[in-house]
Amino acid sequence: MRLILLGPPGAGKGTQAARLVEKYRIAHLSTGDMLRAAIAAETPIGLKAKDIMASGALVPDEVVVGIIADRIEQGDCANGFILDGFPRTVPQAEALDALLKQKKLKLDAVVQLLVNEAILLQRVENRIAQMKERGEAIRADDNVDALAKRLEVYRGQTEPLVHYYGDRRMLATVDGMKSIDEVTAEIGRILAAAAAPAPAKPKKPAKPKAKPAEPRPAKKASPAAKKAKKTAKRPKSVKSAKKAGKPAPKAAKAGGKGLKKAAKKTAKKTVKTRAKGRKRLTKRR
Repeated sequence: MRLILLGPPGAGKGTQAARLVEKYRIAHLSTGDMLRAAIAAETPIGLKAKDIMASGALVPDEVVVGIIADRIEQGDCANGFILDGFPRTVPQAEALDALLKQKKLKLDAVVQLLVNEAILLQRVENRIAQMKERGEAIRADDNVDALAKRLEVYRGQTEPLVHYYGDRRMLATVDGMKSIDEVTAEIGRILAAAAAPAPAKPKKPAKPKAKPAEPRPAKKASPAAKKAKKTAKRPKSVKSAKKAGKPAPKAAKAGGKGLKKAAKKTAKKTVKTRAKGRKRLTKRR
């Protein structure tokens, strides 16, 4: 379970983080604690942060991201972690996204504790008054003015993260003005829903098979169509043979008779000529 708790100072993030750590056995990662631990361990990134802090400058985002990268590799982060105090700005959120993508991890949820700032300021005033009555020491930064400044910084720097994660559909909002137990129960429901497997997409219904087309009754062909069909199917040789067997037309017959008469006349002339020639020979003798 990997998540971020968002909310202004005094919203109860620390209280809810402690309960989540106990329930899910995950690590609570505070940027301040991680910086101090890295400096104490004298890691390369810790030594770099030490030099920057010694000069009075703010630790840049890349250094903080480097410390987080080292920290989430430790064994107590195997089940997940809660990030506390980071990211504070949209650039830090983008750097965190790149880090998690590089390590093939993802956030399960970003939970925003929504509170009424006016009521928060009133609560601080009441608590300080009660501490004074009991004679308890009050921290210099535990007062209404200090809280008002922290709320102003939150609105300017951190509140844009609500829109950043909302646009990515990762944000869940809880009414932080409810009782501690009610807020814990609501966060539990959100995390349970985030851990549940996504419902399988319904299968598209199979398209009904098309029925085979029924054969249409054949139309009766006309006599002319039948004759044309038979003629088209006959081979040319058959047609030629049939034409050859047909009687010749009248013109052809007439021509044939004329030829026969001419041949008979020629034959008769030949016979007469030969007979005359024979008579002449007989007289001479």
